[in-house]
Amino acid sequence: MASTISPFLTRLFRPFTSNTRMSPVTSENKVFPEGSQKATVAAGCFWGVEHMFRQAFDGHGLLDAKVGYIGGDSRNPSYRNVCSGRSGHAEALQMVFDPSRLSYRQLLEFFYKMHDPTTKDRQGPDTGSQYRSAIFFHDDEQESIARRVTEKVQREWWKRNVATEIIPAAGEWWDAETYHQLYLERNPGGYECPSQ
Repeated sequence: MASTISPFLTRLFRPFTSNTRMSPVTSENKVFPEGSQKATVAAGCFWGVEHMFRQAFDGHGLLDAKVGYIGGDSRNPSYRNVCSGRSGHAEALQMVFDPSRLSYRQLLEFFYKMHDPTTKDRQGPDTGSQYRSAIFFHDDEQESIARRVTEKVQREWWKRNVATEIIPAAGEWWDAETYHQLYLERNPGGYECPSQ
């Protein structure tokens, strides 16, 4: 007889890392077309964020996506450290995309449609600064686009104030542990993130 565990319990008992980091998934050995760009966003639980962006844009200009941590103070953060709320990092998604097939604006408009950007440090039952809504821009052009898209979203899509932070991706990006990468693809019955 198959047992079912509520999404809350699945989330509660999902594995934490030990103090030793697991091997991260990296893009270091991948070669991307000239002109490829990075986009980095945080919209709550990174499992759901990665899953939704891959479903929407794989084969349509999204070249790579990986989950990780950004925006904090500690070096080489672990999942346990980020979940404690003490590291300052956000659970985030870093994408590499081909701007000749997929624009940064399209990615940001999708970002604003796939989560609730009006809740500060929260998505559904997931609370804490690691679940904040943020756009980490990589250059001046991305910052300008992010601000324009956010103004449009505030004016046309949401009645409540948008709480999304628009900040430079100046800090170091840390890949999340290997078991977090493609998590919902490998665990389709796993925790359903509020961003889905």
